[in-house]
Amino acid sequence: GFEDWVGGRYSLWGPIGLGLMIAIGAEAFRAFLSGGEAMDRHFRAAEPLENIPVMLALTGIWHNQGLGYATRAVLPYEQRLARLPAYLQQLEMESNGKRVSMDGETLDVHSGPIVWGEPGTNGQHAFYQLIHQGTRIVPCEFMVGAEGFEEALDHQHQLLVANCLAQSEALMKGRTLDQARDLVKDRFDGDELDRQARHRCFPGNRPSTTLVYPKLTPFVLGQIIALYEHRVFVEGAMLGINSYDQWGVELGKELANALAPIVAGKESADGKDGSTAQLVDYIRRYAE
Repeated sequence: GFEDWVGGRYSLWGPIGLGLMIAIGAEAFRAFLSGGEAMDRHFRAAEPLENIPVMLALTGIWHNQGLGYATRAVLPYEQRLARLPAYLQQLEMESNGKRVSMDGETLDVHSGPIVWGEPGTNGQHAFYQLIHQGTRIVPCEFMVGAEGFEEALDHQHQLLVANCLAQSEALMKGRTLDQARDLVKDRFDGDELDRQARHRCFPGNRPSTTLVYPKLTPFVLGQIIALYEHRVFVEGAMLGINSYDQWGVELGKELANALAPIVAGKESADGKDGSTAQLVDYIRRYAE
């Protein structure tokens, strides 16, 4: 077993990781642990300006608390990391989504950001439009491996890398109105030229970070997960909050326990607020 103060989102390295070890084998699991240990040692020993978790945390604090960017997209160009954004959602939002500091005072700044994402090529055809041209700025974290897995698919992997780097370049440089005019000047003129060109402008100067690793292996995955765990710790420490509790999930559990017999029709909804009582009544009428 493990101590009850170890949150589930931090338990992968201990006994809870047994299922993972069975799935991938002891050798791969040991490599995964070694990757985590390597990042632990880096975090402990590296100077702040060379310390990857510290630099990511400082960047996150600057974006969220300094510039007011409330959200961050995690965009791995690696299908094997398809569920990493969801994993980091829990890790970061459950850890640093707090409103009270460790001394019980209400925070006077925003706490952790909204974390979300998808594998990069999926996102390009879903929400990148908003990231590039929307009115809200969304800091992005791209991830890509220098090497793919199949030698016969090297060309496809190179295209994947090119797409990843192109997105960060586009966010940084954008496209000016003059450049957009040049693109469409052969098809439009006058006011219509300006109108069409404005649709093709990109403001640029939108923040992104690109994490490049040699190849996704169990060792590298261990490094990535430990990197984000340490980042969470640093941001939590800077905000003065406890990153290792999750009282925000408790109220819903308590209310669910009280509502279960009401939904089942064993108890009355009397005493519940009007909204909840009406929802229960509607559900019970159609469930019967």
